[in-house]
Amino acid sequence: MAEPTNSVLLLICILFVSATLFLSFRRKKSRSHQLPPGPSGWPIFGNLFDLGRMPHRSLAGLRKKYGPLVWVRLGSIDTMVILSSRVAAEFFKNQDLNFAERTITDLMRSQDYDKGSVALAPYGTYWRVSRRLLSVDMLVAKRLNETAPIRRKCLDTMLTWIGDAASADKVRLGEGIHLARFVFLMSFNLLGNLMLSRDLLDPDSKVGSEFFAAMTGMMEWSGHVTVRDLFPWLRWLGPQGLRRKMDRDMGKAMRIASDFVRERIEEKKIGGDHDRTDFLDVLLEFEGHGKDEPAKLSEKQINTFILEMFLAGAETSSSTIEWAMTELLRDPDSMVKAQAELSRVVGSNRKVQEADIDQLPYLQAVVKETLRLHPPIPLLVPRRAMGDTVFMGYDIPENTQVFVNAWAIGRDPDVWEDPMAFKPERFIGSKLDYKGQHYEFIPFGAGRRMCAGLPLAHRVLHLALSSLLHEFDWEFDGCTDAKTIDMRDRVGMTMRKYVPLLVVPKRRAM
Repeated sequence: MAEPTNSVLLLICILFVSATLFLSFRRKKSRSHQLPPGPSGWPIFGNLFDLGRMPHRSLAGLRKKYGPLVWVRLGSIDTMVILSSRVAAEFFKNQDLNFAERTITDLMRSQDYDKGSVALAPYGTYWRVSRRLLSVDMLVAKRLNETAPIRRKCLDTMLTWIGDAASADKVRLGEGIHLARFVFLMSFNLLGNLMLSRDLLDPDSKVGSEFFAAMTGMMEWSGHVTVRDLFPWLRWLGPQGLRRKMDRDMGKAMRIASDFVRERIEEKKIGGDHDRTDFLDVLLEFEGHGKDEPAKLSEKQINTFILEMFLAGAETSSSTIEWAMTELLRDPDSMVKAQAELSRVVGSNRKVQEADIDQLPYLQAVVKETLRLHPPIPLLVPRRAMGDTVFMGYDIPENTQVFVNAWAIGRDPDVWEDPMAFKPERFIGSKLDYKGQHYEFIPFGAGRRMCAGLPLAHRVLHLALSSLLHEFDWEFDGCTDAKTIDMRDRVGMTMRKYVPLLVVPKRRAM
């Protein structure tokens, strides 16, 4: 065997010295703080190896031994994990401001994305401005009502795609379609219409296809954590493969978004469509008035705003619909009840409209029960302590990362009867909702940094699921049934099924 080169020996020495200094610092730090209980970890790596492929499940399993508030170390990152609704209530009601910052991964710093992102922006003026734009100017009820025809058009296109697939020979022979892909494409086109007034996935749109490819790449890479996140003292090692991939796709998406923006600016100069006011127009027309507010949004901020809408919207809808359909196929009685309600309220001579949603309590219960069991982001977007603070009697150091395990909270045995079972009936007659006020049910988070896109997600989820159930009957593909279906999940941008759901659609006889 060849002897190590001098550079390898130097690297080993640097790692050893760095690790020794780091562990010494850690021991002093832990003695000076009364930290929450948690498992002891490996030197340097901490509890990284305890997480496995499904960290939300692994962390939830720690509650039995350590209680509802757990301390772990992920590489060099101190992390507090919240595992119960009681602790979540204390966190969001009384300590929300103390943990108002975000943990930002190395990949999300690509192209300075984090500086223009609403979800990741530092808690301050820009965050307040961008949040207000979303909640007051873009996703307010009046504007959402005005854009209902756009959502209906995009849903109809998706139903046509599925109808065409249902008539294919392979499907008639029992080979299923990848349902989540159809919903994802619909969501992407819907956001293209809301943001930019264009179908991005039109067969003739080369630019739309390139934008779609870049965005799907970003969604894949953004679910990963890099060595530079876990061990900041190794940043000198340079970019890893994941960062290069993210820089490539983020750069391409940013360039295309910039072309969209500049095209719109030129249209406005020559007196473009005065009747159209999409989300891009709202961003371009912004004028700051408050103290420290920018007079206008920069082009980079607008580009990032556009990308974030796609990142947050398309994956959430498709993953949730996939889980809802999976649970309904495993529980045929619930499927029958949902479709019977649709037949009674909507009838057989028209399509489901958003105005019907309030008259569909069982369908609403199906959506809620799906989100309880399968929150789109099971650990939510991590928070970060803004300074040293005391939380539930423990000393929490500044910059501590916080995971709020919405997956575990949705299964909290102190709150939910038979928590592992899919039972939409538990929400019938209940006032529980997911708008951030009921801490036992927080699939979209809570507090000042909860998901701003909730009003749009609420409409899309209900309209998409009800349309799929109203237009088609569904079966597992020929290789799957309720007993053999794989219910494992994987965490990337959102929590998806580890094995995609393949289903056979058949036009309903109404």
